[in-house]
Amino acid sequence: MPILGHGIDIVETSRIKKLVENHGEHFLDRVFTPAEQAYCNKNPKRYFEHLAGRFAAKEAVLKVIGTGWRGGIAWTDIEVVKELSGQPKIKLTGESLRIATEMGISRWHLSISHIETHATASAIGLRAEA
Repeated sequence: MPILGHGIDIVETSRIKKLVENHGEHFLDRVFTPAEQAYCNKNPKRYFEHLAGRFAAKEAVLKVIGTGWRGGIAWTDIEVVKELSGQPKIKLTGESLRIATEMGISRWHLSISHIETHATASAIGLRAEA
């Protein structure tokens, strides 16, 4: 499977915490899907780490498709879901799906790592071999 793009991002957990404290539900609903919020709520001790990891993943995906937050892409068009194995996976909808499909991306690899102070994510967009 040829690699069509690779994006990485790192986020300070304190930045996400400050955004939640200052903007509350408005920020959460604008950036994270209900399923992402539910996942992060399951572990209150690591709540902000999990939010920061998903935020970094969304930024990494945008770097792969090369758009930034323009052209009608909503934060919630990029969702981090969990496989049964626990591995994170990218689920695209809306404009982000259209652009990725146009690029020929048919599969994603995603890795997220976080500690108390930082979260990082790496996203790789792959094209299926013919």
